[in-house]
Amino acid sequence: MTSAAPGGSRPALSRAVAVEPGKFAAAYWGKAPLLSRAGELAGAGGFTDLLSPDAVDELLSRRGLRTPFLRVAQQGKVLPADRFTGGGGAGAEISDQVLDDQVMQLYASGATLVLQGLHRLWPPLIDYSRRLGAELRRPLQVNAYLTPPGSQGFSTHYDTHDVFVLQVDGTKRWRLHEPVLADPLEKQAWGGRADEVAATAQGEPAMDIVLSPGDALYLPRGWLHSAEALGSRSLHLTFGVRALTRYAVVEELLALASSDARLRATLPYAVDVSDPDAIEPELTETVEALRDWLTTVDPAEVAARLRGRDWPSARPEPVSPLAQLDFAAALSRDDRIRAREGLRWQLTEDGLSHVSLRLTGRTMRFPSYCEPALRRALAGDPVRVGDLPLDDDTDRTVLARRLLNEALVVPAR
Repeated sequence: MTSAAPGGSRPALSRAVAVEPGKFAAAYWGKAPLLSRAGELAGAGGFTDLLSPDAVDELLSRRGLRTPFLRVAQQGKVLPADRFTGGGGAGAEISDQVLDDQVMQLYASGATLVLQGLHRLWPPLIDYSRRLGAELRRPLQVNAYLTPPGSQGFSTHYDTHDVFVLQVDGTKRWRLHEPVLADPLEKQAWGGRADEVAATAQGEPAMDIVLSPGDALYLPRGWLHSAEALGSRSLHLTFGVRALTRYAVVEELLALASSDARLRATLPYAVDVSDPDAIEPELTETVEALRDWLTTVDPAEVAARLRGRDWPSARPEPVSPLAQLDFAAALSRDDRIRAREGLRWQLTEDGLSHVSLRLTGRTMRFPSYCEPALRRALAGDPVRVGDLPLDDDTDRTVLARRLLNEALVVPAR
């Protein structure tokens, strides 16, 4: 089960922030922007290993890219997809495939290209985003922004998720303003406050900086920002970090509150709910009932509901189906296995003779005597099949093969 507390070793995070993890968690996470220059970051080698201009060309021209994995923006507006998509030709008559020549012309005329969902498309970013997400214990989405020289893809706005910006190629000027709404929820997008955002953007920015290749910027959700490519094209990556908020806890509490009879009670006959005087005694009674019910809430019930919300939002490491099945079929006691990186699991007692392994979207049941072996196999470190704590090699092989076939573990190469 992935678990990590603030502080400690964070090799993926150290590529994106130049302060140690404990300080980042205490002083910046969800609070303030952080600029990290290339020479201050771990490795100091830039980010072209994650995505390069050549990789962008390959994605746009040779990977059969479809919408919504590409957006195109010009003069602050997102262009309709039919401006740059069409059929893929004989044998690939899918109508929304990216047309590389159309994309090239739009880019040459000043449009910004936004490659979306790269955490599902491009292998280096699949791997890095999984590691960074595991260290943060949050799901990530990865986009790339390719902006022509002197262009600005989007007007000043804010995001409802935290963002790590990694500058890959070229330079880009960023202007940051403090939030008009601190810690916005996903349903509180900036468009609902467009006038306030525009007015604030006219004032003096809190930060006015230029990112060069290898630089990184952390932005908490809600911070206003705009970015403009300078003398050459600009390519940067954004890692959007989905927030789990106290409001989400409240939402799950309200879902559980349906078990309370007082809170399910019908309002009085013919009450005028638009009349503050008429609704006041009902509001008082409701608040009192809710307060009484909250004192009875079981944290385990809340945690179970939050688990159902949180676990499905991040995927574990990819599995190679054919290689995995071949490995399982030929499994021997000397083979080594390890848990899939990012796998979320919880093992609990299930009666006197069984344990339940709770996973994302499913639960598996095992005899109780398998519990030590399950914990060993899913702990994260590679383990030799013959070293699993069971009584004989047959049981060890059967369990390991089942875990492989269920894609809970992978071969440890």
